[in-house]
Amino acid sequence: MKKTLLSIVLLGSALTAVAQPRANSDGTVTFQYKNDSARSVLVDVQFAGRKEMTRGADGVWTVTIGNKGEAQSPVAPDMYPYCFIVDGVSVMDPKNPQYFPNEGFKNSLLEIPSESVPHAIRSGVAHGRLEYVNYYSKSLGATNHAVVYLPPAYMSDMQKKYPVFYLISGTTDTEEVYYKVGRVNYILDNLLAEGKAKEMIVVLPYGNPSKLLVNPPAQGAPQTRFGGDVFSKDLINDLMPYIESNYRTKNDRDSRAIGGFSRGGNQALYNGLTNLDKFSYLCSYSSFTSTDIPDVYDQAAELNKKVHLFWLGVGTDDFLYGNARDYMEFLDKKGIRSVKEFTTDKFGHTWMNAKYFLAKTLPLLFNKKAAEAAMSEGKPAPAATGQEQQFTPGVMARLFPRPIISPEYGEQGVTFRLKAPEAKRVEFDCEILPENVVMERDSDGVWSLTRNDILFETFEYRFVVDGTPVADPSNMYISPEKGFKYSVADNPKSPFNFASQGDIPHGRTSYDLDRGEAWYTPPMNNGRMSMPSFIQLVPGEGDTMESWFKVGGADAIADRLLADKATRPCIITTSSLEFMQGMRQMPGFSVKTLRADDYRTWTERRRALIKLLIDAGKEPAQSFPRMGGGFGGGFGGGFGGGFGGNNF
Repeated sequence: MKKTLLSIVLLGSALTAVAQPRANSDGTVTFQYKNDSARSVLVDVQFAGRKEMTRGADGVWTVTIGNKGEAQSPVAPDMYPYCFIVDGVSVMDPKNPQYFPNEGFKNSLLEIPSESVPHAIRSGVAHGRLEYVNYYSKSLGATNHAVVYLPPAYMSDMQKKYPVFYLISGTTDTEEVYYKVGRVNYILDNLLAEGKAKEMIVVLPYGNPSKLLVNPPAQGAPQTRFGGDVFSKDLINDLMPYIESNYRTKNDRDSRAIGGFSRGGNQALYNGLTNLDKFSYLCSYSSFTSTDIPDVYDQAAELNKKVHLFWLGVGTDDFLYGNARDYMEFLDKKGIRSVKEFTTDKFGHTWMNAKYFLAKTLPLLFNKKAAEAAMSEGKPAPAATGQEQQFTPGVMARLFPRPIISPEYGEQGVTFRLKAPEAKRVEFDCEILPENVVMERDSDGVWSLTRNDILFETFEYRFVVDGTPVADPSNMYISPEKGFKYSVADNPKSPFNFASQGDIPHGRTSYDLDRGEAWYTPPMNNGRMSMPSFIQLVPGEGDTMESWFKVGGADAIADRLLADKATRPCIITTSSLEFMQGMRQMPGFSVKTLRADDYRTWTERRRALIKLLIDAGKEPAQSFPRMGGGFGGGFGGGFGGGFGGNNF
């Protein structure tokens, strides 16, 4: 149960029913934001930049804008990041459930729908499955994460194997971005429904895994060099073996592709070119890579023979265009074939381009005939004009300034920080403290607070800047709620945090997008499971199907207790009460329910879940044999993919 600060004093009056952005019939978009205490509010949106909003008598700030900010210029259907700038501080839209996962900036997502866009959620189209996996990385010395897309028919034929596309997001992005912003799942669902792409597994790695270390390296510029870095080692030595051991994959080079956006494109090209025994399809979206890779570029004939698709795309208005064009020209001069694609209308270095490029390349993957046709039609790089933008150290410093570290865990406590030079007062609002705490400002305009009494707790928090609630822009962990998105503090040294769990087996958490359900399935033991009960976790008011896992840590808790033999394997789900009622009537099944709203804080909810799991482990268990299709379709798809052991 959240404190009610957001709905009363902070905004000056009770919140009215202010809606998320509205797409108008003339193609413009109307933004609204309720805040009585703000002195000035701007909206910052990808297609128009920053535009001032006007405050009404009811405290609602409003503006209607079109493409490039012109009043009547229609905005093309797509997904656009945006935020509000409230008295100089960036704020997510508290009325919009869609947000942009990122290590740093906190943006909401505006979706202007159309059946014509590749990422449309179309009726009658079968959807693939999304699984969140955790695996111990020896290269990292810690637990790493990835998101795995399985095609719609994956559970229909338990003998069929699939090629794999490793798809990497950009600098400061998390492993979720190619799903929640890049919409790779819906793009591929639609292509498969139309018969325009091959069935494949798509793996979304986290491109900056050193950030997951319990004792991370000193903060600085993002990774720009690859090969000896921890990401590359983890990809080749840890993630790929995990995927190939736990999913039904084809493991030859002709059945592997690698691609990425921005930094992810650099990582993809470098790792693909230095591992041509493993990959034969290479894709770079708005990126380039080093021209100094030994024993690669000087063997053009061998490279052209091995690489079925070498695909490079960039916008001419991208700040990386000059570097990308130069790389294309370099390949041409070396006699290395490639496909080149350019855009002029997708606002530069954006995820509108990333989705467009993805839709262009997915039909070519694992299709030698289509890939060869595209490669044969490849054109030379456009001639240099001398006016191309170049990615310089100065551009790097401007785009990626030295980050503020928050929260920072140390022996003296946990420190929270926010840079807000123009603010008059900043408070720390935390669900487990009885009242807000005023933070202190330094000479650089950074506000901070250190506490040692909440060091090992897991909780939601936010900053209150001159009366305006703000999520911590430096914390990548966000509570996925329907309304205001709180930041989540979770000490990486906690035994129930993935980062510190060591080399233990992990279950998987999958999200059923059609039903709005989450399912955790435990690690298997030779295809058999002793299963004392089902655990039903009921989300609280305002929570989503992700909340019990992203904030409550249900999967991390279950993994830890299983590894410690403090409980038995069980299924954890947010499935509906109706489904659980049916389960209770089946012989041999017991269902235990935990309701979030029965507890005041996430700390209390976590403790209740720990107790419930330990108690469940004391009950007699029944053994369930391996079943050909998993429990898949038998229970409404809830178990789909959950059982079956290795290579299911």
